[in-house]
Amino acid sequence: MEQNQAGHPGGGAPGPYPQPPYQPRQGFGPPPPAFAPAPGPFPAPVPAPATAPGPFPGPAPATAPGPFPGPASVPAGPDFLATDPRNAVVVDAQGVSLERDGATADFPWQDIRTVHCKPGTWGHVLTVAVVLPDGRFFEGAVTARDQAKLQEWFAELAPVLAHYLAGRAGR
Repeated sequence: MEQNQAGHPGGGAPGPYPQPPYQPRQGFGPPPPAFAPAPGPFPAPVPAPATAPGPFPGPAPATAPGPFPGPASVPAGPDFLATDPRNAVVVDAQGVSLERDGATADFPWQDIRTVHCKPGTWGHVLTVAVVLPDGRFFEGAVTARDQAKLQEWFAELAPVLAHYLAGRAGR
């Protein structure tokens, strides 16, 4: 059998594969209408209830705004805050927040298995690790200005973690 220079059998140079004839593609359908249809009639406005005259004109609000969900609705408890110019560690009733260079990772208590803290490997560094139920962990580190401040942070952090982690040994 004869082969060409490229090593293909048949002797001829491999040419382009046969192309199907060009067929223009179909569009996505007709264009949308220029304007949306007019909305239906609106209901008649409800008159405001009459109120006793007060220092402000107009009717009083029907209900006073209640507390917003979030930090205000979380029961109070001890908290801990350690910061340096670039990083922060916050432990409070909501959970643990680790901040590094403006990026924050928030971990609510229901998503936390445990929290560890230790001195860093260099300088006056507090390292806090949040361990999730699936075994993943996230670390945050904050640099203290001196060894005394680092020891103060450990003394403050230990009872706060003990408060929130109490009874979590089986998680």
